[in-house]
Amino acid sequence: MTQMLSLEERRNALTRVVGDVDVAMGLPNEAYLEADYFAEEKKKVFGASWAGVGFAKDLPEALWVQPVDFLGEPLILVRDGQDQVRVFYNVCRHRGMKLVEEPGKMNVIRCPYHSWSYDHGGDLKITPHAGGPGNNICGRLEKDVTGLIEVRSHVFMGVIFVNLDGQAPAFEEANATLIARWQEFVGQPLTHTGADSGFKLNLATNWKLAVENYCESYHLPWVHPSLNSYSRLEDHYHIMQNAQPLASGAVSQGFSGQGTLVYSPMLAEDGRRFPTFDDLDAKWDKQAEYVALYPNVLLGVHKDHSFAIIIEPKGPNQSVEHIEIFYAKSDVAGDDWRTMRAKNTAMWQQVFEEDVFVVEGMQKGRSASGFDGGVFAPAMDAPTHLFHQWAASKMLA
Repeated sequence: MTQMLSLEERRNALTRVVGDVDVAMGLPNEAYLEADYFAEEKKKVFGASWAGVGFAKDLPEALWVQPVDFLGEPLILVRDGQDQVRVFYNVCRHRGMKLVEEPGKMNVIRCPYHSWSYDHGGDLKITPHAGGPGNNICGRLEKDVTGLIEVRSHVFMGVIFVNLDGQAPAFEEANATLIARWQEFVGQPLTHTGADSGFKLNLATNWKLAVENYCESYHLPWVHPSLNSYSRLEDHYHIMQNAQPLASGAVSQGFSGQGTLVYSPMLAEDGRRFPTFDDLDAKWDKQAEYVALYPNVLLGVHKDHSFAIIIEPKGPNQSVEHIEIFYAKSDVAGDDWRTMRAKNTAMWQQVFEEDVFVVEGMQKGRSASGFDGGVFAPAMDAPTHLFHQWAASKMLA
């Protein structure tokens, strides 16, 4: 472990991060190593933002329930009877028992302790013997006292986001700039084809290093030589949107990343390509974009498919990347596309696995007590620096 900074030293280190890219320093070592810093991030970075916790595709039909533990918070993702995705704390309001251990379709959400049961809107419906043997009437059935505690949630590009502290601007307001930028993709149906369109990577690294690496294309020639052979470093451009004050007085959510001007759709042996999304501008024929939506969701859009990555922080030096690929048309789910789907998944898995030694190597480097956070190459690292600024600003708030 690195030496703990005093509060004044931490504030000074974070203040150096939020300067202009040509003079700023990177986040201090403790931001990647220390449990107390990680615990503070849970409140200031994740709790106060819209964070990704799951995928809507994991709720395949009405009345489906999916338990999730996110940063130690027990949650249940629910698709209610009106086909709406909702999120609740996975805790019975009676005695605090965890309600659901395994995913599945449930007619009611029943507590295994005393069988208090809830509907998929969170309302308490059954309290057996609560008034004494044979008497199912409880004296305290006010919804705000006994209903499940709902967490603000929103579905965007197949990802379920939550705002744990309930204080962030509405998702559409906080992310209006990205929604406008990708308006042609937002709201289009997404087809997930099952196990062959998803995988996960366990990383011995802090979650922020995975975000930082995704933001920039600078590393392409050395880390992704195959990808760089047809989508070269010089074919990429920066994407940057800093958090901005909103009319409501709140602050928007930031994002940054990269785009390519030479996206080449995959070609099957018989000459077919994946079908494309409807009504796209001609620019998307060759263009694709990859954005880190702070704090922990990585998104990619192409004319024929998109993907979403949720980075699940497991501790200061452990993370899991959950990667899911979505196609533009449901036809792609058929057997005649199976080989090409597998090829596409394998291609992305190779790309993301090539990054593992980088993000884990940077984590190992943060144990050097003399490392001062590093510097940025202004022309190449601006998207990464923007993420550092955002993360530091959250901790300084």
